[in-house]
This record gives sequence, C-alpha cells and structure tokens, in this order.
Amino acid sequence: MFRNQEIPAVVVAELDDELLAEAFVLDVREPDEWDRGHIEGAVHIPLGQLQDRVGEVPLDQKVLCVCAVGGRSGMATQFLNQLGREAINLDGGMHAWQTSGRPVSTN
Repeated sequence: MFRNQEIPAVVVAELDDELLAEAFVLDVREPDEWDRGHIEGAVHIPLGQLQDRVGEVPLDQKVLCVCAVGGRSGMATQFLNQLGREAINLDGGMHAWQTSGRPVSTN
C-alpha cells in the first residue's frame, strides 16, 4: 500500500488559516482517539479503512492528514499522493495542535 518517498508536511506553527480553510482535513486516528478531540470540520477515516474508503477523499481539494503525532498521517499522505491527491501531513499531529493551543472539537 505504501512505498518510501519524501512526505510533504507542515508544522502547526506554519499552518495558516487559508490552507486550513481550503483543505479537506482527514483524521486517520482510531475512533477512541477521535472521540477525545479532533480538528473542527475534520473527516474521520481510520488509517486501516483508508484504502477501502479512499473514494470519500476529494480529488480536487488539498488534503491535510492528521493523526496523534504524524506517523500514521504520514503514511496516509504518502498513499493519497501516490493516487494523485494533493496531500500534506500535519507534522506533530493532534499533540502539536493541542500543545499550540489550537481549538479541539468533541462533537
């Protein structure tokens, strides 16, 4: 499913509101992690389901992939880019997001 190549990434401090507004935010964590808090407006597709549910990821929109610290979302980013999507990994994941004081949704 995945092959080794450089993974496009952005850190929370460099994530501007424009990118966040235009991106399809894809959270690939497990359901219990999602339930504890996620980025408002994100779509939840656990990494283990991404291959089967990739049709839910838009072809014409940047995809910001998120997990706990960036490992799983890095794999998702690599996979989506191989399929022709424009995906970017959120380096540091939700840990960095929350540490920087960004808002978290539990809805």
